[in-house]
Amino acid sequence: MPLPKLAVPDYDCVLPVTGTKVSYRPFLVKEEKLLYIAMETQDEKEMAKAVRTILKACTDVKDINKLPTFEIEYLFLRIRAKAVGESSEFKVTCPDDKKTKVDVTLDLEEIEVHVPKEHKRILTIDDDIKIEMKFPSLNAFIDRNMKNDPTMEDVFDLSASCIDKVYQGEEIYDSFTAKEAHDFIGDMNQDQFAKIQDFFETMPKLEHTITVFNPKTKKKSDLKLEGLASFFG
Repeated sequence: MPLPKLAVPDYDCVLPVTGTKVSYRPFLVKEEKLLYIAMETQDEKEMAKAVRTILKACTDVKDINKLPTFEIEYLFLRIRAKAVGESSEFKVTCPDDKKTKVDVTLDLEEIEVHVPKEHKRILTIDDDIKIEMKFPSLNAFIDRNMKNDPTMEDVFDLSASCIDKVYQGEEIYDSFTAKEAHDFIGDMNQDQFAKIQDFFETMPKLEHTITVFNPKTKKKSDLKLEGLASFFG
């Protein structure tokens, strides 16, 4: 006689920027195992495959590749919270002396996506040309949370892949190759490229500020946690 199926609860959330309603369930043991094995390999393709598999299994999102990085992080945090509990315990380094490590406990349900007021998706490159950027998706999620430090080539590739449209006067360019986008960025001066860098630096992200007490210096300090990895220690 086969063993009974275990009931798994479903939850709903609204993605913080796109406003999409998503149904999701917690990680199962087999899915967490899949993720950890992929992370141990440090192989980008294996990690991307694991992330896609888990998000497809745990959510009703139809096209994972269209989700921006920060909403993937937001979903992962919600899935993890329901799987192993809303509280996450880990060590942080006290910001006042930058060496003392202390234990902190964080309620994952309090973590939200912060959208800076100065963030812009349409960038004025010169008097005649504007570009509309799109948010990084799954591959950027892998680079940000599961790989070693990206190379300069990675930075250029990411910037090129996030150009959605180019406007020149009345003309709209929305169909171009990756090489054309790469060459377009390569022809920019430093001030123009800085605007693209600013797009990424001010992009919405998981963010939460905690107060940390240093037992050695007896001082309390605020510590800002950013990005998915920060909330797992």
